[in-house]
Amino acid sequence: MKTIYLIRHGEIAATSPRRFIGQTNLPLTVKGREQVTLLGKYLSTCGVENIVCSPLLRCQESGQIIAGASGLSIETEDNLSEINLGVWEGLTVDEVKKRYPGAYEQRGEDLAGYRPTDGESFHDLLERVWPAFLQIVEASSSTTAVIAHAGVNRVLLCHILGMPLTRMFTFEQSYAHYNVVSADKTHLKLKALNCSP
Repeated sequence: MKTIYLIRHGEIAATSPRRFIGQTNLPLTVKGREQVTLLGKYLSTCGVENIVCSPLLRCQESGQIIAGASGLSIETEDNLSEINLGVWEGLTVDEVKKRYPGAYEQRGEDLAGYRPTDGESFHDLLERVWPAFLQIVEASSSTTAVIAHAGVNRVLLCHILGMPLTRMFTFEQSYAHYNVVSADKTHLKLKALNCSP
């Protein structure tokens, strides 16, 4: 049996009003680094042998902190990047509504399938991250930490649970929290959801 700790990176700076942040390369806040330091101390007792991260800075920083607590190095998997929001990236809801009339409402009607111009839908995201996640699981010898993003984690967890992507916001994915996924030769099973160290 293999164990995967599927982790969301630590806190990044909030904006007011809130903006759509997908692949914008933001660093961790001081609080975010503190959160991940605590998580790293916990994971150092869990037998983690491999750490695989999204290439975005917030995950790389999280991975380096966690790796430092365990004396491990990190691997980067490009396909674990957060959803590409295309022309919506960095905009507020009001800005999206003003620049692209009707688009925000269309996304609300088709959460899984709506694709902003030059971006990805959540279905596209799942198609990108699921094969990469399976390869990580296959390559794992026993226990691996995967450090990714709220959107990435949500679509993976929906798929593991057999839930439609339309329900992806019914559970939390908090900063520096982890999910535990067990894997054998035939299937994946969610053992714990959105846990703090």
